Amino acid sequence: MEWFIAPDYWLSRIVFQRGLAALYVVAFLSAALQFRALIGERGMLPVPEFLRRAPARGTPTLFRLRYSDRLFAACAWSGAAVALALVAGAGDAVPLAVSMLLWAVLWVLYLSIVNVGQTWYSFGWESLLLETGFLAVFLGNADTGPPVLVLFLLRWLLFRVEFGAGLIKIRGDPCWRNLTCLYYHHETQPMPGPLSWFFHRLPRPLHRVEAGANHVVQLVVPVLLFTPQPVATVAAGLMLATQLWLVLSGNFAWLNWLTIVLALAAVDGSLVAGEHPQPDPPVWYVVVVCAVTALVLVRSYRPARNLLSRRQAMNRSYDPFHLVNSYGAFGTVGRLREEIVIEGTDEPALHEGTVWREYEFHGKPGDVRRVPRQFAPYHLRLDWLMWFAALSPAYAEGWFGGFVERLLRGDRDTLRLLRRNPFPHAPPTHIRARLYLYRYTTWRELRATGAWWHRTYVRDFLPAARLRTPVDR
Repeated sequence: MEWFIAPDYWLSRIVFQRGLAALYVVAFLSAALQFRALIGERGMLPVPEFLRRAPARGTPTLFRLRYSDRLFAACAWSGAAVALALVAGAGDAVPLAVSMLLWAVLWVLYLSIVNVGQTWYSFGWESLLLETGFLAVFLGNADTGPPVLVLFLLRWLLFRVEFGAGLIKIRGDPCWRNLTCLYYHHETQPMPGPLSWFFHRLPRPLHRVEAGANHVVQLVVPVLLFTPQPVATVAAGLMLATQLWLVLSGNFAWLNWLTIVLALAAVDGSLVAGEHPQPDPPVWYVVVVCAVTALVLVRSYRPARNLLSRRQAMNRSYDPFHLVNSYGAFGTVGRLREEIVIEGTDEPALHEGTVWREYEFHGKPGDVRRVPRQFAPYHLRLDWLMWFAALSPAYAEGWFGGFVERLLRGDRDTLRLLRRNPFPHAPPTHIRARLYLYRYTTWRELRATGAWWHRTYVRDFLPAARLRTPVDR
């Protein structure tokens, strides 16, 4: 069946599958190591309470059958183990049907997690991982050549990711149209990386070049994915280079890495590895791939219409299985960076001289002398939601009060999400949250003070609070 397989892409498939499996490992580890404080039985947004009020049809998940923290942990660690096996090449060492089953297990497990994750799992890269993972089920293994139809669907997904991001920028913040958004972005992005300060301090003319190049790569280059080789490979290479630039300049969980993996699937592997004859696929596999392709194309109607809409939605799923979604990022760029700083005291009564000690987060800015760290593709969910909470208290509804309460109780699962607990022996008596305006220091300020940030107090985000029933100290 020469029409069905693309033997030139055997190496691209291997690289794509290994890369996707590695990102699945990261995603499942992120879930396993953070869920207890966030969505566990005693978490800020407990899964059992969510399932009691959420309609079953809108939230398909294995946890409908039963939920416990032990079961959630088993699902997350099992997913990580299966994904690690696929990284090692297990998918090519088993029959085609078994390989498809392994990929399907990953998709079902992670879908089950995302659909109970609530606001902690409301990011676009969750849907992107699920949509990519669903297509990966049908990409085959060494028993058959890569199917042309699935390779096309992967390009269609990559097109929507890049083109959707480009359109949301052009239609959104005017600074994208006048090429000034990068004057602010590296300073105000959710979680800066170790090089973000240096990116921010690049000359402004270069920032304008960056913005212009971004428009070209996201609005023009994606169309070239559907042209003959080697043009499509060149287009994928340009996207890959842009994504690596973003990896260096910030922390966006696995969004950039997953986009890179998708771009690699569009590369003609024969350009570097030569031809590699592949076995003909079994008939049942051809039928399944054709049916899935038809399903995805039908489900693509609403995302495609969204791309053409003046009211384009960003990072939206149109079904509870996250099969075909809309994507986009940074339609609006903030000009100022505000951060919530959490402080506590162990003094029994507050007075003018009360000494407050600051909690430190792993990723979000806090101590002005601390260099931001690189965490992507790992996702620090609490740190990200703290950034959103600083934008508006509405983003903190439902979980921030529970977060503060757990700090006052010295909850171990919550404290594991933090870099530094200033009260290692007993929980504090009071907690407060203050809003600060952060800005990057200049070269001169950095040399003089050693501080990467300068911060100015704005207002209280949460006045000093204490437990109604004090914890035994």
